[in-house]
Amino acid sequence: MSMLAAYVSKPAPDDPLSALQVGDRPEPEPSEGWTTVTVKAASLNHHDVFSLRGVGLPEDRMPMILGCDAAGTDEDGNDVVVHAVISDPSWTGDETLDPKRSLLSERYQGTLAEKVLVPSRNVIPKPPEMSFPEAACLATAWLTAYRMLFTKSGVHPGDTVLVQGCSGGVATALIALASAAGVRVWATGRTEEKRSLAEELGAQASFETGARLPERVDAVFETVGEATWAHSLKSLKPGGRVVVSGSTSGAAPSADLQRVFFLQLSVIGSTMGTREELARLIKFCQTSGVRPRVDVQMPLADAREGFARMINGETAGKIVFTLD
Repeated sequence: MSMLAAYVSKPAPDDPLSALQVGDRPEPEPSEGWTTVTVKAASLNHHDVFSLRGVGLPEDRMPMILGCDAAGTDEDGNDVVVHAVISDPSWTGDETLDPKRSLLSERYQGTLAEKVLVPSRNVIPKPPEMSFPEAACLATAWLTAYRMLFTKSGVHPGDTVLVQGCSGGVATALIALASAAGVRVWATGRTEEKRSLAEELGAQASFETGARLPERVDAVFETVGEATWAHSLKSLKPGGRVVVSGSTSGAAPSADLQRVFFLQLSVIGSTMGTREELARLIKFCQTSGVRPRVDVQMPLADAREGFARMINGETAGKIVFTLD
């Protein structure tokens, strides 16, 4: 049996969109301890664009169905959210620290398809009050933001934080989650449209990229990398923390070590999140009423348009693909 999927067969480092294929792929074969989820919605992440370039996905693992995020229905008819971190069966504790871990679409076929096979432990009940497109945004961008904010940063209600590059999936999640938790959020964006979005999501103020802030902040959340790194360090109070989960503009900025040690700054890495954190994120959404912002929703058959928007930087929240 075949199914519709968005996948990559040969990487294209300089022209990632040319590597995207949308068409038929084999349905997953049942496996003991795993469950087949019929996908209702799946969201797009920068990870998928990196995969098209061959970053973290060697050609010998292709063809590979793309996608980490999904919400759908499991084999027992339960509405579920998929946790994308696949740890070794023998691993206990924080799955993100497992040296053998992977994400869906790295060693195992991904979620941009009509069906996806995942370990049974990797599905979490979807609340009925949350739509499938909203739920499909949680397990990568929103979980990454949740871990950065609540597990790694050490910020408290009343603190002030800076979110760099305010229109991406993780950044918009950080703004929404932090403001819902009573944290004062400032954000930077390259255009007035992006800065307005940040304020709509809950940021108390927004600034042009690299602008001098009214005062230094307790923590900075970084997903941009090289283009904003110097500004991030300069924006911190003595003893402040920068939490890093991505480097979409480049991964090799100046470390500015004199500033780091003289002001006793902390640079904290953060990757994805645990199943337990995903469950807490879902509960937080239930109790606070905060929801992912879905910028564009389109059928999976039109995936090329969604990928083009991300590659061109035309994002204002999450891009979600739906399936009947």
